[in-house]
Amino acid sequence: MILEEKLEAQIPVWRERVKNLLASSESVVIDQVTIGQVYSGMRDIKSLVTDISYVDPVEGIRLRGYSIAELLTRLPCLPGTNIPLVGGLYYLLLIGEIPTLEQAQAVEQEWGARYNVPEHVFNVLRQMPVSSPAMTMFSQAILAMQTESVFSRRYGEGMHKADYWRPMLEDSLNMTANLPIIAAFIYNLKHKEGKLPTPDRSLDLGANFAQMMEVSDPEYADLCRLYFIIHSDHESGNASAHATHLVGSTLSDIYYAVSGGMNALAGPLHGRANQESLGWLLDVYQQHNGVPSPEELRKFAWETLDAGQVIPGYGHAVLRKTDPRFTAQLEFGRAHFPEDPIFKLASMVYDIVPQVLVEQGKAKNPWPNVDAISGSLQQHYGVKDCDAHGGCGFYTVMFGVSRALGVTANAVWARALSQPLERPKSLTTAMLEAAAKK
Repeated sequence: MILEEKLEAQIPVWRERVKNLLASSESVVIDQVTIGQVYSGMRDIKSLVTDISYVDPVEGIRLRGYSIAELLTRLPCLPGTNIPLVGGLYYLLLIGEIPTLEQAQAVEQEWGARYNVPEHVFNVLRQMPVSSPAMTMFSQAILAMQTESVFSRRYGEGMHKADYWRPMLEDSLNMTANLPIIAAFIYNLKHKEGKLPTPDRSLDLGANFAQMMEVSDPEYADLCRLYFIIHSDHESGNASAHATHLVGSTLSDIYYAVSGGMNALAGPLHGRANQESLGWLLDVYQQHNGVPSPEELRKFAWETLDAGQVIPGYGHAVLRKTDPRFTAQLEFGRAHFPEDPIFKLASMVYDIVPQVLVEQGKAKNPWPNVDAISGSLQQHYGVKDCDAHGGCGFYTVMFGVSRALGVTANAVWARALSQPLERPKSLTTAMLEAAAKK
């Protein structure tokens, strides 16, 4: 397997690198923690390590050192397509090198060979109320797949800790191959007749998901590739990545860990923001019986803020500029369906809302993040977020399919470098008050 061979060559070098760093510089202070940070969700405390991605406040996300724009031009594409293969991205996340087309296709073929969702996983989903939130179903399905964990079996049999990464890689490839199938089945349960999707082993992951969703427009395969690439990782401090790492640090297998990460992703302050962003756009559209004028939109934005609400999709915990992931989707929409009314509205919001937020003076960052536009692109191709049974959150399930790529790559390397059980120390408020007096 190409990924295992490449990792086997790299891991000894990285182990020695980390060993030498700790031996020579373990006591070097890299940050100071304030009481404000302790009480604000550990905001900006430098206490995690990942070499896979980094969010720069000015430049945006970099995956293995490459910006989103660089990735979209340097990762290999299939002939006749405009967006790179997701397998090429996964190769990059794990290996740290831009792959050739042949290497990217080798990862896609690995996924194709591993399409095998156990029947009991589908049965678990069938037994759940159809009104269940899509993310509840997704997390349960991942847990149900835990019965297939290679790591859990190998650990039970007894194995050297230096080899923990190998079954972790096996589990990660098996899971990331099958999550798109599970996601498509959840969509069919909620929006169609609940039939089982039929994956095509000859297609890449993005195109395969598009055909399982029964979207005939060939452009949608490219949008799926784009969506899965740009949502894949966002350094280790975001809630879904951190939750996955925390659970994984106990030596839980990847199914337990990623299910925990998906539960974090389901929150309104994290992955569910795409649902709320589209909802706000649809409210604007419906109240104005179409795309409003710029002045009408400005008035509606102020009414939202004056009511004590936020404009979803605008602002980011780290970024201080327009999210490059937003820009990539904006450019896709402009290239393929510039006259779509909801997309036109999302584009107008980008022109109007940052000015309103600056005038209000409360937002540290008035610029859009990835969630501000993603729903309008999916809706254009007929892929819905909410269903007739009152359940919503399918866009977050798609987010989860993508985020699994980043967190599993990090999990493989955490096993390879024997990263320890995560166990920060807590203090009482009285202790903090005493420290403040000193």
